[in-house]
Parts: sequence; structure tokens; C-alpha cells
Amino acid sequence: MKLANIILSCILLTGISCQNNVQQNNTLTKAEEQNGWKLLFDGQTTNGWRFFKGGEIKGWKVVDGVLYNSGTGSDHGGDIIREEKFKDFELCLEWKIDSLSNSGVFYHVQELDSINAIYESGPEYQLTDDVNDANPKYNTLSTQFTGANYAMDAPTGAKVKPLDQWNETRIIVKGPHVEHWLNGVKVVDYELWTQDWFQHKNSGKWKDCPYYGIAKDGYIGLQDHGGLTQFRNIKIRVTN
Repeated sequence: MKLANIILSCILLTGISCQNNVQQNNTLTKAEEQNGWKLLFDGQTTNGWRFFKGGEIKGWKVVDGVLYNSGTGSDHGGDIIREEKFKDFELCLEWKIDSLSNSGVFYHVQELDSINAIYESGPEYQLTDDVNDANPKYNTLSTQFTGANYAMDAPTGAKVKPLDQWNETRIIVKGPHVEHWLNGVKVVDYELWTQDWFQHKNSGKWKDCPYYGIAKDGYIGLQDHGGLTQFRNIKIRVTN
């Protein structure tokens, strides 16, 4: 009996040890803090965020450590941005999306009077349900797949997890150089403000958006476009 009790105690202690080693969501490790990481979502509130072009956040909610968009954000009316601007950075977050839903992550967003929508200034890391959306555009316009630099650069090697599982997105911005990562794989790599970039911009969707992608810094944004998207573990490390 004594031996059995010892074995049982060891098993219980091992289980407790493993649980203590699991990092809680929406927290930073000591190593991350020492390396300059900062949480952009506290897991409990929308503190530090506001609607694009101002106004109290409505529709979005926080449940059990997860940030939900409204799921009904037609015409991008519910897009939110962080209150501070960022220039060069590494941004990480986790997300899940409902069937047939569509969302995105923006950077270098501007709020000029002549800019009417968040996507008219900030390049977008696309989030969407690539598998179930039968819209023909997703069969022909690969710049609208998950991980794309929306309407500019198509992803390569992007593998989205099933809808009930969390995906990890990483965006790295260093001067003109931008990288999009999805679940540990770099899927997009591009240079802003080159001759080719301006030619691409001015001949496509953004030809009538003079401020698209021009700014050297700006706000981080999350899209409420229609259909439900969930976010957690949003963190950033400034590198400039």
C-alpha cells in the first residue's frame, strides 16, 4: 500500500507540474516581457481599442478570454483599431472564423478626413473561410485567400486549420519589408513602395485609393466585415 501511495503521489505531482507549465491565454512569459513583447488584448475588456474614426466600441464582446467581433459588420462599420500607432513591429495573434465568414488584420491604418474606410489606407492580412465559401471569386482571385496581402499578394503554402481550431498569424513589418506567416509558415513576402509595388497598386483594386499603403506608421486594426471571427493572444513587439 505504501508503494502504491508513493506512485499515486508522483502521478498527481507530475500532473500538477504539467498544468503549471501551460501558459495561460492572453498572458506573457517572463522571457517575452524581457524581449519587449506587449499584450494588445487583456482577455477581459476592449481597453486600448476603439472604433476606426472614433466612437465607443459596440457589437464586439469578450467571452472567456476571447474577443468576438459582432458577426454582422456589414460595410465594415465595426472595424476597430488600437489607440497607439506602430511603425516597425512583429505582431502575433490567434484566430478562428465561422463558416463563410470574412475578416482581416490591418496595419499602418490612417484616419484622414478623406479616408472613408479602414482598408483605404492599411494593408490587410486576409482571414477567411477558404474551404466552404463557394463564391467564384475565391476560385480565381487567390489574393483573397487567408494569409494574402489582400488584393495585392497571394499566399504560398498557406494551410488553414479546421474551423473549430485556432490559427496563428504573425505579421512582421520592417521598413518596406513585410512578411505574413500562417501557422508557422511564411506565406507572403513583399516590399512596399518599390516601382513594382506602385505599378501593382495603381493598376488594381487600390488605384482610386491614393493613401493605400503609403504611410510609414499607423494603427493596428481588426475587421468586422460580416460573419463571426474570434481573436485571442494578441501581442506585439516593436522593433524600430
